[in-house]
Amino acid sequence: MAVDPICKMDVDEKNAKWVSEYQGKKYYFCAPGCKKQFDENPEKYAEE
Repeated sequence: MAVDPICKMDVDEKNAKWVSEYQGKKYYFCAPGCKKQFDENPEKYAEE
């Protein structure tokens, strides 16, 4: 399970509808709003 970096919900990578890639790492989201928020400011939410 991945963790949505915005709301911290668990997200199943196999069934995730919303995915972003930032600096070579994939991030999974529970909803389009979380993906949008991440995409607007990925450095704020991306793990180091």
